[in-house]
Amino acid sequence: MVTEEKLSLLKSGKLTAEQNVKDFLKRIKENVSLNAFLYVAEKEALSQAKEVDKKLKAKSAGKLAGLVIAIKPNINVTGMPISCSSKTLESYKGTYDADVIQKIKAEDGIIIGMVNSDQFACGISGETSAFGPTKNPVAPEVVPGGSSSGSAVAVAANLCDLSLGSDTGGSIRNPASHCGIVGVKPSYGRVSRY
Repeated sequence: MVTEEKLSLLKSGKLTAEQNVKDFLKRIKENVSLNAFLYVAEKEALSQAKEVDKKLKAKSAGKLAGLVIAIKPNINVTGMPISCSSKTLESYKGTYDADVIQKIKAEDGIIIGMVNSDQFACGISGETSAFGPTKNPVAPEVVPGGSSSGSAVAVAANLCDLSLGSDTGGSIRNPASHCGIVGVKPSYGRVSRY
């Protein structure tokens, strides 16, 4: 579903943020074989959704209200595992929200979890994660591209409304093209790297 259509359903009350999260949680469980997610924040996402639904009813919700967003594991989210798809950082939990995460939360976007990627965002295939390769949902015989493989796969397989990756030399655009979706790299400096 196109994000604008989803936002319209959420704002009109035809779809609740909580139901949107539940639908994606079900799809994530049904598609574990894709190895797109390293961590699913089920309780946190459902809790966020309930708060967003209150704001939607009160007509005080942000621009991303109720949209479900997956995050590449090199972007800090407080309390979530920021592993960079490496066993070295497997136990590291984010101690702060990156600027982009603060902005998502301020606009009532819902973080559903951390997705797979090439280890330390170094790779072009989605195969170098210490937690196993990400699988391409639209062309199983080929790699999903990288390094933001989980971000692209999560969108292509309809496991979230949108996702964040990181891109220095094509790490968003490459997997987007492999998975048949749109991936955008903002101009350098447009988004804070903090």
